[in-house]
Amino acid sequence: MGAAALAGPLIASQTATAATPAAVGALGLDDPAKKEIAMKLVCSAENSSLNWKEYYRYIEDIGDGRGYTAGIIGFCSGTGDMLDLVELYTRRKPGNVLAKYLPALREVDGTDSHEGLDPTFVRDWERAAGDPAFQKAQNDERDRVYFNPAVKQGKADGIGVLGQFCYYDAIVMHGDGTDSTSFRNIRGRALRSAKPPAQGGDEVKYLNAFLDARVWAMKQEEAHEDTSRVDTAQRVFLRKRNLDLDPPLDWKVYGDSYHIG
Repeated sequence: MGAAALAGPLIASQTATAATPAAVGALGLDDPAKKEIAMKLVCSAENSSLNWKEYYRYIEDIGDGRGYTAGIIGFCSGTGDMLDLVELYTRRKPGNVLAKYLPALREVDGTDSHEGLDPTFVRDWERAAGDPAFQKAQNDERDRVYFNPAVKQGKADGIGVLGQFCYYDAIVMHGDGTDSTSFRNIRGRALRSAKPPAQGGDEVKYLNAFLDARVWAMKQEEAHEDTSRVDTAQRVFLRKRNLDLDPPLDWKVYGDSYHIG
């Protein structure tokens, strides 16, 4: 997911101090340069690319039981977030090319059905993706549902940019519902074995516990059983104590190598 060249030294020697939450006013993942890195990291895992802005038009059924997966963050016809997105777009731009699919999207919510969507929905999604208003709606829903809650919880837990990204990537994949593999329950599982800095804990120890819980959650679902987005990406940064996600960054997902300089 993203463009913008980002430069800076790798903070390999940075350490997390127990009982020291992320400093008030310190850079968070919501800093524009850090957010751009986050978009690229997620896109490497979701789309095997760093060019996240190319994926407004992406749409396919990947066979994971969630119906169509589409857009920059994988909005799904079966999980309600695609419906929310098209509703937002339609409030802002009535009569858009996707508005006519709202009844069908309401019907298929909670299923993997394409009923009422095929055969023209894919074509019309790709048409809509050229509209700056639809691109902005995707950005805004990504922030409202995934990015902002992850950053807010991360700051409350006293974790830095890397930790906030770990939260964001988890909520993108798992959502924040009530099932055992949702973000809140992954975090709850981590809290049973480590304290975050806001509770006097060590940041690195806590993030390792969170990633352990994340891997457990991924392995509960066949579609997510490849855990390389944690093992050869997030854990790489954590082992280097790069808690601010400072470039250069080198990682792998599904065996493919990526670099942000």
